[in-house]
Order: sequence, then C-alpha cells, then structure tokens
Amino acid sequence: MQYLYYIQQALIWIISIYWVYQLVISLCSFIKIKDKPKVIDKNHKFLMIIPAHNEENVIGNLIESIKSQNYPKDLYDICVIADNCSDDTEKIAKKLGAKVFKRKEDDPSKQTKGYALKVFLNNLLKDPKMDYDAFCVFDADNIVDKNFLSAMNKHLCQGEDVVQGYRDIKNPTDSWISAGYAIFYWTMNRFYHLARYNAGLSPLINGTGFMVKFDCIRKSGWDTITLTEDIEFSLKRIIQGKKLGWATDAIVYDEQPIKFKPSWSQRTRWTIGHMQCLDEYTGDLAKATVQNKTLMNFDGLLYIVGTAPMFVVTMLLLLSNAVVYLSKQMSTAEFIMNILKYIIPTFFVPIFTGIMIMIMDKKPIKKMWKGLLMYPIFLGSWLVINFKCLFKRDVTWEKIEHGRDVKINELKEDDDSKKKVTKK
Repeated sequence: MQYLYYIQQALIWIISIYWVYQLVISLCSFIKIKDKPKVIDKNHKFLMIIPAHNEENVIGNLIESIKSQNYPKDLYDICVIADNCSDDTEKIAKKLGAKVFKRKEDDPSKQTKGYALKVFLNNLLKDPKMDYDAFCVFDADNIVDKNFLSAMNKHLCQGEDVVQGYRDIKNPTDSWISAGYAIFYWTMNRFYHLARYNAGLSPLINGTGFMVKFDCIRKSGWDTITLTEDIEFSLKRIIQGKKLGWATDAIVYDEQPIKFKPSWSQRTRWTIGHMQCLDEYTGDLAKATVQNKTLMNFDGLLYIVGTAPMFVVTMLLLLSNAVVYLSKQMSTAEFIMNILKYIIPTFFVPIFTGIMIMIMDKKPIKKMWKGLLMYPIFLGSWLVINFKCLFKRDVTWEKIEHGRDVKINELKEDDDSKKKVTKK
C-alpha cells in the first residue's frame, strides 16, 4: 500500500495547488482598476449577428431590443442567419427591418451555430464593400441592454478587439434549473471573467453577447470546428498571446432551460465541446506556455486542464480512498472525513458563494431560494454528465426550445423596482 499512499499524496497536491490558484485569482474580482485610456475616439460601425434556427417565438424581442440601442442608428445593422428554418423566423426578422442570410445545410454534423457563423462571416469577408469595424453575436433568445453597443464601442476605443459582455439571465426564477444556470453564470461573471480581466489575464468568450473586431478574422476567417465555438475561438486567441476583454456594462440577457431534459442535452453538448477543445488545443496551449512564459498562457492551459482532466484526477483520488478503506488501512471516521473534504467544497460551498455574489450584485435572493437549495443537484448532475461524456460522445446538435416572451423594458422595470427598494 506504500505506492498507493504516494499516488494519493501526489493527487492531493495537484488538486490543492489547482484550487488555491483559482481562489487567489478569483480574489482579484474585488480589485477596482482604473478605466483604460482610449487609444482612439470614434463611433465604430457594428454588425449585430443572430444565428437562429426556428426561433419565431423570441426573435422579435431581441431585434426590438437591438433597435433600441443608445447608439447612432446608422452605425449598426442587424443580420439574422436563418439557419435551416422552417417557421416564420425569416418573415419576422425582415418585417422588423433586419437583414436575413439564409443557410441550408443537410449534413447534421454541420447544423451548428459555429458552422453557421463560419459560412456567413467567411462569405461576408469576401465582399469588398464590407465596411463594418466589428461584429457582435447573440443567441436568438437573448434581449440586449440599450447601452450594450456604447459599452462595446468604448472597449474598441481602448484597444480591445475581442470582448465578452456580461451574460445575465432573463428567467432566473422560472425553475430550479434556470436558477442553477443563473447562479453558475453570476459566479463565472465575477470570479472567472472579471477576476481575470482585473488581474491582466484573459477572460473567455461565453456563448453569446460578445464582440469581435473584423481585423481579428480578416486573414483566417472564422474557423472553428468544435461544439463550443466560443471557447475554441478564445483558446486560439490565448495561444497567439492575445488577451480577450470583459465588459461588465455590456449586458445581454439569456434564456435558460427550465426543464431537466433539455438542460441535460445542452450541458452534454457543452461538455463534449470542452473535450473536443481539450483534444485539439491542449498541446498548443502547453507549447505557448513554454515559449511565451506568460501567466496568461498558463492560465489558459489550466482552464482546459481543469475540465475533464481535473475531474478524472478527483475521481482517482476518491477511488484510492475507497481502496485504502476496503483494505482496512483506514478507519471509517477517516474515510468519511476524506470524502467530506470533497463533497462540501464541491456541492455546498457554491451555495454560500452564490449568496455572496447575489448580495454584491443585487440579485433576487428571496426568489432564488429553491435554486440555492437545489444547486448541489444541479452541479452534481453536471458531474454525471462529465462522467458519461468520458465514454460516450454524441456530437449531434440538439435544439433547445425557447419561448419565454420577455421584453427588455420588462426587465428594466424589474431592475428599477429593485433599485428603489434598495434605496429605501
């Protein structure tokens, strides 16, 4: 059993160092940094891109929220990628004044958001009359704060060419599932993206509500191959030694599933996409870390290593504890304590972290109590998904239905009400 003891100690050190590092970086979210100076002062021209597959129920609210931007109307256009649509998505988009790019794809493996963006953007780049400075990408179920473009323009003027906006949730209290997503994203917004931005590291593109300067893709085009095109694009930028930006004041509201089955399918797709990125880019991230010798490259490597590999390391450590216990080399009390060392930080500490973030960011704690109580189950189901995807990976894109009819003015009214209550 001596050799098993040494393996256990090595695994403990790996896990401990990894999480101490994450804790230290997350504390940088409390640092208040000065606004970056502008390197240019101009209003840039934007293209607002909406990949959509049969989204007639929600596409109208998104387009209306974009049309209401506090930004010169002649300096942005809206384009809907009608991706294999068989409903009235195209009709509604045109009626509301958006441009429409129709895409028909028979190959199921290419019926994805990433491929839709690839076809559209690479076609657009061939147009010699294309005069946009940057593009923003949204999911069809989103609604956008009126100051989104003004905030993104500021970051462009500050010299940042790829920027992720603040991804909020438009239906956090609909169910314990949507509440789980909300707590997860609020945590990521502050303790991952904001923390890294403050520390001079690189946040990541996070699915929707992000901005990219066209110069970034002018030579290579939009070239992603995984199910998580956002993470893939981010990692490719980090490998090149280029930081991504973060805009807390560029807010986009996202609709999340309220039932377990579509949530399971969505998170499975994300997990598979992360594993695809792990296969494709771990080597390049490691090489970049050695060659560039920057903490930013190392942090990017730790992000991808912290997915499936760290999950496997943790499982191996728990398994080794079970082997030692069954070999009667460990008492029952010691075994229980060792298991609790992982159960408590994994399933229960995030509840208190979520409460702390909701207090700091003025989120609706009282309405979220069911989500907080069920958050360990939400996280636990994600661990089961990770385990399943180690052995079975179905890369078929499965559509998540959206139907939450929420307009941007309704969310703003809720926010104003909360501010009034806070002032009282």
